[in-house]
Amino acid sequence: MGRRRPGTPTLEEVAARAGVGRGTVSRVINNAAGVKESTRRAVQQAIAELGYVPNLAARSLAGSRADAVALVMTEPDWRQFAEPFFSEIVSSLGDVLADTGIQLLLTLVRSGAERRRLLEYARGGRVDGVLLMSVHAGDPLPDMLAEARVPTVLLGRRSGDEYVSYVDADNVGGARSAVSHLLERGRTAIATITGPSDMYVAQCRLRGYHEALETAGLRGKPSWIAEGDFTQESGRLAMERLIERHPEIDGVLAASDTTAAGALQALRAAGRRVPEDVAVVGFDDFPLAQQTVPPLTTVRQPLEEIGRAMVRLLLEEIEEPSLAWRHVILRTELVVRESA
Repeated sequence: MGRRRPGTPTLEEVAARAGVGRGTVSRVINNAAGVKESTRRAVQQAIAELGYVPNLAARSLAGSRADAVALVMTEPDWRQFAEPFFSEIVSSLGDVLADTGIQLLLTLVRSGAERRRLLEYARGGRVDGVLLMSVHAGDPLPDMLAEARVPTVLLGRRSGDEYVSYVDADNVGGARSAVSHLLERGRTAIATITGPSDMYVAQCRLRGYHEALETAGLRGKPSWIAEGDFTQESGRLAMERLIERHPEIDGVLAASDTTAAGALQALRAAGRRVPEDVAVVGFDDFPLAQQTVPPLTTVRQPLEEIGRAMVRLLLEEIEEPSLAWRHVILRTELVVRESA
């Protein structure tokens, strides 16, 4: 799945960055002996700086690998698969893996029976590893895969104590910057529409919201918080509840761009102007954010970097199963447009 992305780093570019030959880079990637430690460090630094993903398929022994990884989605609500986040991540992962020769297999796991079937499938060597996304708190699948020694990398995490390898965005910092931006624009009655409360990503964005208010000497009211599920319809309904409870609201942080689009619908229906009456900030920076009326101010997640980091961690774990679990948190960026 995926296509070669313009600018994808090559082995030759890594060699040029490190100031060594192509063969030296190959020896470092294969952990071969006879490479000076200083040279090895230079190559590893070049790999990290360029985001190079080695072609493990070309190096695998015949029959020793499946040359396939599973992208497992655990979201029980079918509506979630229509959300832009899923398609953006699948595209990002597919693009990165396209250059490795490894197949990306999309798998849905929504029940105990499906978890067990996936585990048997992975244990049977049908895939070399698992990329796992949309994990809710208490989901046992990452633990099951870890106990079975199946290389696994999560997109996000179940809690702050997650021990399985994961890649995540700085959701607390992103939400904090969004609310700080609203405060700097003179907004004082700021509400938030969250994601599902059993998802750590939603908890982190809510924490960032509270931290920004507290830093400004304000205390958020529980009634200023409405729970959604990252969908447009949940954003619309949540915004309706917030307007009814607090007509004085002049700013809103939505947990996703899709949720924000629903909030904009409700505000228009209530006769509220954006941003004159109510400023709105989303989260993700999908193409949707530039298509809303008005275009959304939003927190950009580095989805391409997230996909690249997930694949890199997984391939390293496949190559070296004894590696310790790794946790990567990538920066977010506030993108200011007309809605705030």
